[in-house]
Amino acid sequence: MAPSTIDKASSTVSPIGRTELSHFYQQWYKMMWLIRKFEDKAAQLYGQQKIRGFCHLYTGQEACVAGAVTALRQGDKYITAYRDHAHPLALGSCPGHVMAELYGKATGISKGYGGSMHMFDKARHFLGGHGIVGGQVPLGVGIAFAEQYKKTGYLCITYMGDGAVRQGAIHEAFNLAMLYRLPIIFVIENNGYAMGTSVERSSNVTELYRLGSSYGMDAARVDGLCVEAVHCALEESAIKARKGIPRLLELVTYRYKGHSMSDPAGYRTKKEVEAYKEQDPILKLKALILQKKVANATELEAIESEVKDQIAQAVSFAEASPFPDPATAYHYVYKQIDYPFLQY
Repeated sequence: MAPSTIDKASSTVSPIGRTELSHFYQQWYKMMWLIRKFEDKAAQLYGQQKIRGFCHLYTGQEACVAGAVTALRQGDKYITAYRDHAHPLALGSCPGHVMAELYGKATGISKGYGGSMHMFDKARHFLGGHGIVGGQVPLGVGIAFAEQYKKTGYLCITYMGDGAVRQGAIHEAFNLAMLYRLPIIFVIENNGYAMGTSVERSSNVTELYRLGSSYGMDAARVDGLCVEAVHCALEESAIKARKGIPRLLELVTYRYKGHSMSDPAGYRTKKEVEAYKEQDPILKLKALILQKKVANATELEAIESEVKDQIAQAVSFAEASPFPDPATAYHYVYKQIDYPFLQY
């Protein structure tokens, strides 16, 4: 995936009304900086073996969730795959509880049972964090159906990676969403490589938003490195989704790290990674803030310092927290006692 791909992905949804969006700039900056620094610290702690198991970082993709949070309503539902630390952080979950989950501690956001791939925060309508590739997409359709059935006025935004669109369940989900006219926004975070194979080598259709046309689904390709473009695309999509017009967005983005912490990412060149870092979504936002004089350098440094303190406190909280009591290992496991064919 060459760096020029981002240029060709210039949004089919334009970041209109830039002056009107300026009141989000500092909120986005803090949100995206928190995600970036949290993931940097998680990588460091993983190297120290304080965090174990699978760990998939969001570094470079921060705009994909930050722009969504400011575009949608409180009460809208979020669901994603296993690259999921950023979503609860953007929605306002306590960084300490998210970090504690990475440590497998009882104070974690999923009580230490989920780890990196299975974050949940019911209070903030974040419904996971799912480890099966593409498995969350049909669940998102079910959530949207529930919102429609209950007439809540809320929608479900359902994230997936570019690798997930090769799963058959995605097409079943698209079909049902259109058949029932559900309040749902499907978001493909196209970072180019799935687990390690480029889109060009694994899909005949490389402009992934075009897959929606098979189902008559309204779709668009968006610059996922521009938080303004993401916000505008999600804002427009939400209006349609609440009217029963499902939407598919392909956010063209990039991950600076490997697929997971165990992936050395040898399938791409250092030159390519550095070329994308020149389009870093946080640096682009910072330049815009300074250019428009929404905040000055000192004010941005204060935000960065505040985030640094938050991360330090999160680590201290996680390290001081206890592990779950082994006696609770079977808590929160679903069991239907009268299920036929089972002997108890």
